[in-house]
Amino acid sequence: MLAAIRALSKTDLAAALFAAFAIYLAGIVPTTEIAWVSAFLLLTVFLFAFEVVGVDVAAITVMVLLGLTSLAAPWIGLEQGLVPVEHLFDGFASNAVISIIAVMIVGAGLDKTGIMSKVAAFIMRIGGTTEARIIPLISGTVGTISSFMQNVGAAALFIPVVSRISARTGLPMSRLLMPMGFCALLGGTITMVGSSPLILLNDLILTSNTALPEGVAPMATFNLFDVTPIGIALLGSGIVYFVLAGRFILPSRGTDKLEGSDTSQYFADTYGLNDVQIGEFRVPRESNLIGMSVDELERTWKVRIVAVEKGDGLRFGADGVDRTLGITAGTTLGLLGNADSFLDFSNANKVERKRDLELFSEAMANTKAGIAEIVIPPGSSLLGKTARDIWLRKTYGLSLLAINRGGEQITYKTGGVRNTAFVAGDALVVHTTWADLARIEQDRNFVVVTTEYPHEELRPHKVPAALALFALTLGLILFTDLRLSVALLTGALGMVLTRVLSIEEAYEAVSWKTIFLLASLIPLGIAVEQSGTAAWIAERTLAALGDVPIWVVQAALAVLATAFTLVMSNVGATVLLVPLAVNMALGVGANPAVFALTVAIATSNSFFLPTHQVNALIMGPGGYRVTDYMRAGGIMTVIFLVVALIMLNLVFETASL
Repeated sequence: MLAAIRALSKTDLAAALFAAFAIYLAGIVPTTEIAWVSAFLLLTVFLFAFEVVGVDVAAITVMVLLGLTSLAAPWIGLEQGLVPVEHLFDGFASNAVISIIAVMIVGAGLDKTGIMSKVAAFIMRIGGTTEARIIPLISGTVGTISSFMQNVGAAALFIPVVSRISARTGLPMSRLLMPMGFCALLGGTITMVGSSPLILLNDLILTSNTALPEGVAPMATFNLFDVTPIGIALLGSGIVYFVLAGRFILPSRGTDKLEGSDTSQYFADTYGLNDVQIGEFRVPRESNLIGMSVDELERTWKVRIVAVEKGDGLRFGADGVDRTLGITAGTTLGLLGNADSFLDFSNANKVERKRDLELFSEAMANTKAGIAEIVIPPGSSLLGKTARDIWLRKTYGLSLLAINRGGEQITYKTGGVRNTAFVAGDALVVHTTWADLARIEQDRNFVVVTTEYPHEELRPHKVPAALALFALTLGLILFTDLRLSVALLTGALGMVLTRVLSIEEAYEAVSWKTIFLLASLIPLGIAVEQSGTAAWIAERTLAALGDVPIWVVQAALAVLATAFTLVMSNVGATVLLVPLAVNMALGVGANPAVFALTVAIATSNSFFLPTHQVNALIMGPGGYRVTDYMRAGGIMTVIFLVVALIMLNLVFETASL
């Protein structure tokens, strides 16, 4: 017997325990419907926690099984299915799911114009490349934005920003997206319009006022910024949590860098280009470089200048830097070289090397530029000419680093590479922007060997249209009563009609795994509410409390709301629990409005499972598993409860007057 138990896997043992608990619940619940819904809840948690299948497949499986209960009802003790078949797929047309589709398209439109790239560059300019500085900047920004718009919208808009920051810093997406997503949820508690439960709360309070016992004063509704101290404390605690504990609880699963873009070893082996790096240098007034030309500087110090900023705009790529350009005081140079050449260059010329790329962080990012290999074919009009003759950098945007000719390597370090006449078959190593490389792919003078690079077609001329559509969408959300999905679809459709995006690009922008996960879970939430399962759980929890202090009842209510929001919509949990919270408060002599607010805030405590729209949204791009949410989200759940309860009692009078 013991040997058989040892042979079972952890998943098998967990399945047996979950099944045993489901059978136990079936014996104590008041109705057959609640017994079956409880079983489906346990099945969902089991599939999510042990990743028997993908989370989207698990959600679809549960949805289909709920639909099959309509057919099997007579054999499983039900009068009808747990969810009416005609409403089984309502999730795919729900306000939340349509809103997520639309906001992904709007975010892709902003990214396509280069706006998100500029936001990423700004964050990197302030935060550098260190995780401890970038996480607070990203998370704080998203948290602030989500205080005035739906948190899923704020999170979706920043996914392209996080992707670009990941590519440029080498920090894995998985270490940046989860703090961003969690802080989007936390930011929704800063104002009364930051999350759906808080928006709904005042209406529920007014409804509850009509049912208050005689002699009890009506509850006052909350103003826009009444919850701001609580929300700021929650957001601050989330940021501090990830800064201090992020290295221990966040997974590292690669970056969003270009697959195969790390060719440094290949170029080192083939061309002898070891330790090629990019450096940013500022030329002070006392430097020996003042008055030199780019050509003279490169010949003297065996480096390559790939970018120049003289206070009148960045020079980079084709039609940018040319060899006659003069160096003046205050000029910032972007150089290619190795550590030794940079050290010699700095010491001899009294220049200041920046620790990280600042002015050139955007232009020299891996997503924008890099080292490539091209070949001079027979019949090229460049045969017999040198890089100096044809102004290779100015004409084509190619900074020549080395030539491989029949096993012989001519490099910029040995000198003479720009004075070597090209012959058929020469393989050139160049530093270039990917936009310039894409352009010369069409030029018969070259054969581009490096084909695996970002063929990114930015549309900066569409910036005004994209910004106008974003402003229109935001205005519709904040200043009208228009349904969120309609407001967001207005912006998404506008992106397509104004040709910021093609319709194919709009389809590609949508994470369909996320959409199927969310839409498939909605029927389970319907079953939990309509079967009476949620009400039964609430009643049993409160009965178990007995005679305890007010703060214990309030804490139990917050825990109950947290548990409910993990398996059903936060709006559904709020609607269900606010009337219960009011009655509980009256029973123990507490302030019913504060208890109602406790529910509305606690339903944002959705970190333990990827069931909230924001968590589901970042799961795919971040490469997260359910266990990642359990590890990081479990601690965050406890922090949220502690901070929220302390702040609620500091800001508001919990005891009834």
